[in-house]
Amino acid sequence: MTTTRHPRDTSAVRHRPSCRCRGGVALDMGSARTRVWMADRGLLADVPTVAFPGTGAVYPIQRGTILDPPACARMLERLLGHRLPRLIRPLVVVTTPVLDGIAYRTAARTAIEALRPRSVLTVPSARAVAVAAGADLSRPLLVIDIGAHVTEVVLLSDGAVIDARRTALGTSDLDTTPCAHISEAVVTMVTAMLRQDRTTLTVDALHTDVLLAGGGALRPEIIYHLTGRLRAPLRIVPAPHTAAVRGAAQLLHAAHAHPSNSGF
Repeated sequence: MTTTRHPRDTSAVRHRPSCRCRGGVALDMGSARTRVWMADRGLLADVPTVAFPGTGAVYPIQRGTILDPPACARMLERLLGHRLPRLIRPLVVVTTPVLDGIAYRTAARTAIEALRPRSVLTVPSARAVAVAAGADLSRPLLVIDIGAHVTEVVLLSDGAVIDARRTALGTSDLDTTPCAHISEAVVTMVTAMLRQDRTTLTVDALHTDVLLAGGGALRPEIIYHLTGRLRAPLRIVPAPHTAAVRGAAQLLHAAHAHPSNSGF
């Protein structure tokens, strides 16, 4: 099932005063994998999104929704609790899905409290991907992010989210779903954007910069079907499966460089 909404702007939101301390953490918590980037250490973890409360494995994020914040907190504590200096409260930048962003941000902040953050900044995953790709944020961009359980198509203009679509399909479904179905879902979402866009932004983005990210960008069969059906030039983001956390890491660096900035 495809979910459609039209957010006007879900750019990074500051929830606490900016942190002037050194170091920090960039997080990308997906349904299948959680990736952690630490300042001065690089990509520190790329692990399954799973917690172990003592009664077996728990998967706290499903189809892009945090269902169990306490389990997420335990996972983050296991991954980072022993790596963060006790006397320094870190700045944390976390990526969030565009749709259901408010609910996700609320649950993510609850989980991140386990890290004793001094400041938490959120950024839409699509914008983080664009930053990692070195894209020109002043121009219209179309970001296609094919994850393990969710695929998002997001239209950006001046770095702000103009339109976004999502379908609960991803690479984890390929055992039972032909890859062509994922490509068709993307085309359907883009077509809906074109029909409802009263400007030329979607058309301009299709003609200038379409970014493909997520684990699906590593699947040649998906790229083949999507290129044929979309009929637009695709730019595969380097290391597409880690693009979101790398973009968040760049924004983490920018936040330290400009601590008084209220957004990215």
